[in-house]
Amino acid sequence: MSVADNLRAGPAVSAASADPDIAADPYRPRFVAPLYLGSALNPINSSIIATALVALAAALHITVGATAILISSLYLTSALAQPAAGRLAEEFGPRRVFLAGIGLVLVAGVVGSLATSLPGLIASRVLIGAGTSAGYPSAMLLIRRRAQQAGLQAPPHRVLGGLAVAGAATVAVGPAIGGLLVGWLGWRTAFWINIPFAAVALVLTLIGIAPDAKTAPAVADDAARADRADTAPRGLASRIDLLGMLGFGGSLTALVVFLNTLPRLNWPALAVAAILAALLVGWELRAAQPFLDVRLLASNRALTRTYIRNGLTLLGTYVILYGLTQWLEAVRGLSAYQAGLALLPMGVLSAVTARMTARRTKVRIPLLASAVLLVVGAIAMLFVNTGTPMPAVIAASAVFGLTSGAGTVANQTVLYREAPAATVGTASGLLRTFGYLGSIASAAITGVAFHTRVSDPGLHHVAWILVLIAAVVLVMTVLDRHLARADRTEGP
Repeated sequence: MSVADNLRAGPAVSAASADPDIAADPYRPRFVAPLYLGSALNPINSSIIATALVALAAALHITVGATAILISSLYLTSALAQPAAGRLAEEFGPRRVFLAGIGLVLVAGVVGSLATSLPGLIASRVLIGAGTSAGYPSAMLLIRRRAQQAGLQAPPHRVLGGLAVAGAATVAVGPAIGGLLVGWLGWRTAFWINIPFAAVALVLTLIGIAPDAKTAPAVADDAARADRADTAPRGLASRIDLLGMLGFGGSLTALVVFLNTLPRLNWPALAVAAILAALLVGWELRAAQPFLDVRLLASNRALTRTYIRNGLTLLGTYVILYGLTQWLEAVRGLSAYQAGLALLPMGVLSAVTARMTARRTKVRIPLLASAVLLVVGAIAMLFVNTGTPMPAVIAASAVFGLTSGAGTVANQTVLYREAPAATVGTASGLLRTFGYLGSIASAAITGVAFHTRVSDPGLHHVAWILVLIAAVVLVMTVLDRHLARADRTEGP
């Protein structure tokens, strides 16, 4: 399935003709700048918190391992909220959902800045996860609708690539800036930093993106108009599949509870997760407008493989981002700022690689390179220990920047090719959800490896798990013949 098959650009040409700005430059900086910044809010909170965990643990008199809940709570919330935000954006308009998300981030920044206990910080991270989840799926939907309005089969590669580059660039500078701010101003920086970023994003959105009434595509027929007009609670709950959302959320929450209690095996939580997952599948197979389209995932295997590949690749990246940061501070004795600087090459290479990959129309070669580099990086981490020279540690971590940059952009391109046009918001949210599942697993892995204390053996346990994960990603990519066929369809 090509991009052209997914886009319905016919009626959009007249819209472009009616709006000279769209016809002249549909993706001018004023339009894309808030989308990039809004999509970067989640990576900002992913990267900066990594340098604050050791200081935060000391301030609250808890173990470093106990701070893993601040990572998993954000990613659990994001994993639930990303596809939900995509569905709400399709229903109520992407700009409205985008602005609502930014408002939540502002509130979360205030809550985290004033919190004096771990539960308060967890509440802030949950709000951050919910608010930042609106950014990416809303941006993808706005970009696709703008292409329809301009009569384009697809947006320029630089626009889609820009979303990935914005996130990668944030990860690049996040640990260094976060370490500097945490070193100067304390661990609360990881929370109040959301206030200025969200405020700028809010202003840029109000200035650069037209209200949804001017950007939403025309409703095709009377039946669709009648369906949209049904705003009764029951009709609305059916259209957004509220029961499906709740089932998905309950199953995922139980799974995270199981992961967070490792190495102790919490069998009741795992059983609840399995039962709710089975009930969810049964419900979604009968739902008229399923939140989690099980039939699509079963029939569109290329899309499903993209979700899994993206999640496993990001698991490898984030387990190093969090695990190595803690190891550098607790074992090597680096300050938060020094640890952030040590990870700066990893982030910079991620941003540069993402930018280079965004210029390509082909995806198979970048995905193969990403998988091979993931294997190389995992093996390299097996040889890192207390006596390893810092340049070698930095070089080993930098490999994960290459794999993240190439993999994130290429997987996003595959998603845009394969996802049905009408549900691109939900599909984009699910791509991020699988990435967050990888991030949640990374927090569980580091929590188990550093359960008693941060040490060289714990880091090596993490590395061995990474070797297995990287091998799975490589085999999946090598055996995926659809990638080569899709590249040929796209042309040179």
